[in-house]
Amino acid sequence: MTARTIPADFVRRSLELSARSGVDLSPALSAAGITTASLEDPLARLTPTQVTAFTQAVWQITGDELFGLGPAPVPRGTFRLVCLALIHTADLSAALERMADILRALPSLPALHIGPGVNGGTRMTIDIRPAAAERSTEDVQSSLEATRVTTDFLLILLHRFAAWLVGKRVRLLAVELPYPAPLPHLAENYDHIFGVPVTFDSDLPAVEFDNAVMRAPIIQTEETLEDYLRESPTLLMSERDYDSTASAQVRRVLELGMKGRTSTAEDIAEMLSISVPHLRRLLRQEGTSLNQLREEVLRDAAVAGLRRGETVEDLSARLGFSEPSAFRRAFKRWTGSTPSSYRGA
Repeated sequence: MTARTIPADFVRRSLELSARSGVDLSPALSAAGITTASLEDPLARLTPTQVTAFTQAVWQITGDELFGLGPAPVPRGTFRLVCLALIHTADLSAALERMADILRALPSLPALHIGPGVNGGTRMTIDIRPAAAERSTEDVQSSLEATRVTTDFLLILLHRFAAWLVGKRVRLLAVELPYPAPLPHLAENYDHIFGVPVTFDSDLPAVEFDNAVMRAPIIQTEETLEDYLRESPTLLMSERDYDSTASAQVRRVLELGMKGRTSTAEDIAEMLSISVPHLRRLLRQEGTSLNQLREEVLRDAAVAGLRRGETVEDLSARLGFSEPSAFRRAFKRWTGSTPSSYRGA
């Protein structure tokens, strides 16, 4: 298994918002072994265990499964009741339709709307909007920040819980977030979280699922649900695809790698606790190679960066190329087009 870490931004923003509301979450930090000093680094990352401990402690402090950020408190146990209703459906499509029905009856949770997507898949929109009437600039900023934290949490929950329900990868065709893009090195975190380039500044948060997975049967039971909830939200934080193939694990190692995904075959094999020859053999059996996966990860990161307005010079340096001309040649090889044709697309 690969060692996964999580951007600390979620914890940092939750602390700031709670402090504005007069709620002290410092005991949750202590329970998770997180220091305030470590959160001051914008590139700080936490382990799934730390984020899980922090989240569980916040639930205890607030008694609210949305951390006090929603329009009304969400009582503890609400998620469990929703899950019990979903695992008794036939397939993912039926489970999501039932979820939309349930959320309409729960005013403390935002509505879920399901319809056709623009990429040929199934689009799910969560009705989260900042409060329209605010009394001060500080209140407006606080509302926007609360929208961002709630949006991130609910979209991750929707995607990864769907994957858990069917026990396999739920391929995303699009992710839309209703707030401005952060700096490129932070925006890239979102691509890793969802496994697809993310679009910012949308009207509402939305994800689009590939239709191929919508008829996948629900494989979970009440027994496996209890195991899942007991450790919640560990799997939510650590598992994106529920895909254990060698190529999927290598891709995740490369996505999370630093300095241009330069992990060597030896580094990756050690992380997966296998030998280099065995790693190469597994990848051949899956019809790919380490070099091919590295190129795909670099291509996806390059396309996402260009669409968010990152310059060729900045991308070239961030992805580990010796100079911009080398990046341009690689990009033409990957896509058959020049970087300028993708800018702002």
